Amino acid sequence: MLPTRIEHDSMGDVLLPHNVYYGAQTQRAVENFPISGRRMPAALIHALGLVKWAAAKANAELGLLSSGRSPLNEKEIDALQTACLEVADGKFDDQFPVDVYQTGSGTSTNMNANEVIANRAIELCGGDRFAKEKRIHPNDHVNMGQSTNDIFPTALHAALASLIENRLRQALANAEVTLHIKEDAWQNILKIGRTHLADATPMTLGQEFGGFSHQVKNALGYLREAEHFLQELAVGGTAVGTGINTHPKFAEKVTTFLCHKTDYPFITSCNHFSTNSCRDDLVAVHSLIKSIAVTLMNIANNIRWLGSGPRCGFYEVIIPDLQPGSSIMPGKVNPVLCEALMQACAKVIGNDQTIATCGALGGQFQLNIMTPVMADAAIESVEILSGALEAFTEKCLKGLEANEEKCREGVEKSISMATALNPYIGYEQAAAIAKEALRTGKTIREICLEKNVLPPEKLAEVLDPTRMTGKVKSFS
Repeated sequence: MLPTRIEHDSMGDVLLPHNVYYGAQTQRAVENFPISGRRMPAALIHALGLVKWAAAKANAELGLLSSGRSPLNEKEIDALQTACLEVADGKFDDQFPVDVYQTGSGTSTNMNANEVIANRAIELCGGDRFAKEKRIHPNDHVNMGQSTNDIFPTALHAALASLIENRLRQALANAEVTLHIKEDAWQNILKIGRTHLADATPMTLGQEFGGFSHQVKNALGYLREAEHFLQELAVGGTAVGTGINTHPKFAEKVTTFLCHKTDYPFITSCNHFSTNSCRDDLVAVHSLIKSIAVTLMNIANNIRWLGSGPRCGFYEVIIPDLQPGSSIMPGKVNPVLCEALMQACAKVIGNDQTIATCGALGGQFQLNIMTPVMADAAIESVEILSGALEAFTEKCLKGLEANEEKCREGVEKSISMATALNPYIGYEQAAAIAKEALRTGKTIREICLEKNVLPPEKLAEVLDPTRMTGKVKSFS
């Protein structure tokens, strides 16, 4: 049997593993929520450690930690701040065992952090972290001026802001640059356009990829909009938004310290009753992330179609071969990175439904009681979207090649070439020529020459596919 120890909280004694840094309240949560085996995301734990550091620093500057009923000395205050930063750096990730599906405010995870930080700070001071009476207390010191109700959403904003700025924004920027390079390189490669999966008028492969590039550029704009909803922090509202047990300058100081530490433009909430009670901000942020997922799924699916083949599909772009595609069909290679990105996007779209439902039904009066699962879903969305896009860009987009011969071969055969005849012979006559071409297997040009629809020189100009792409602006 593994060694154990006894700790106590306001409800009594609890038996827990001997060497863990967490305490009684964490152990109660472990026992009460044996639900999914899925722990709170590391990104949230790290952000929580950072918020605890900012709170400790604020309380120290305000003289609150060194006064009152249980004052700390300078060494203990320094140890407390160091312990917070160690949690923020991920040094104690294995000490956060609480399930995602827990108390709806995230209190169990907040207390998990408070207990780990308090015990680690005691240890840093050379004290006995197993002692019954805690010289540095999880509630009185680590949680000073805080409630889970304002600190958990504050940490969530900090976690998402970091992930978006440091991963998703960069992943999108790299994808945009890569697509733009393809756009420039393929500007003169003629191909047939497709609407409704049916032949349409000519365009260039560069124009098609320019459309993709612009979609990603717009997606970067969605992130700038999301930043607005992440800026406002709930810290300072404590239990219901009144700020009870909090110094009037506490929230402003915490926000300032977080801004300096993260280089992110956080601001203090202008209405703590709102930031405590609802997660509308998170719903808005994730809806924008979902929009990005929709964009990326569209691009990945289009590239998958363009690369279909090699002999019986479009095969206008050549997707890098990465791995065998079939356990039974020798030589088959599949667009695996397109598929991986599309699956990640599908998960994000599903997560958005979870977050919207939790935002609408989870908030009653002064608290949303479905915040942990919202946090898990939102962080997962940003992480998997970033990871899938990073892999897609590096292993698929950058290695894409244009199949110029395949692109060009469909242009002259397309009956949509008849569209260019509309201004000269009218829609009805052009449609009759298109139908005859389809019936006989001849090209639009061949039918027009046979029927002497236009003088040969004029016909050559009108049916010039480059002119149809908009690259030649003359019209006569």
